[in-house]
Amino acid sequence: MKNEAIIALRMTLVTLVLTGLAYPLALTGLAQALLPGRANGSLVTAGGRVVGSELIGQRFQKPGYFHGRPSAAGTDGYDAAASSGSNLGPTSKALHDRIEAEVKRLRSENPGAPGPIPVELVMASGSGLDPHVSPDAARWQVARVAGARGVSPGEVDALVVSQTEGRWLGLLGEPRVNVLRLNLELDRRFGPPR
Repeated sequence: MKNEAIIALRMTLVTLVLTGLAYPLALTGLAQALLPGRANGSLVTAGGRVVGSELIGQRFQKPGYFHGRPSAAGTDGYDAAASSGSNLGPTSKALHDRIEAEVKRLRSENPGAPGPIPVELVMASGSGLDPHVSPDAARWQVARVAGARGVSPGEVDALVVSQTEGRWLGLLGEPRVNVLRLNLELDRRFGPPR
């Protein structure tokens, strides 16, 4: 019995060292060597300081900026420590009330927007942290952003087109626009909104 306990203890120690130390350290070193930006959180900098991550959405409220999807993560939204959806079902009165309020707000903030509101501007993502919108959702906001910045809608629309990311390998996913990167490019080209 004593020999079996010693063998089990040694196996536990070897497994702990391999899976708890060697493997994580090797993967961390490999990630830092091959993809340091991604390994460190895909941080986005502007003016020499970190302004966010290209993987986590943020709240943009000024009319001169594009707005992302609503967030149900945390009490005020966009809380990366509380990543979650709202868990409200299709029969939930709270969900219907929130959607009605979003539609009303979007219509009042975007009176020159064409056609129906793109669904992702009304519905939160499953994580509550989605940093992307569709090109249609970005274009729907062009009139508001252009008006707030005093530039032509054509210039802002061209910027949306230039910031649109295609499908991965031309096959997977949908075209999308990273809202943080788009807003930073707006500031770079046209200066901060008035």
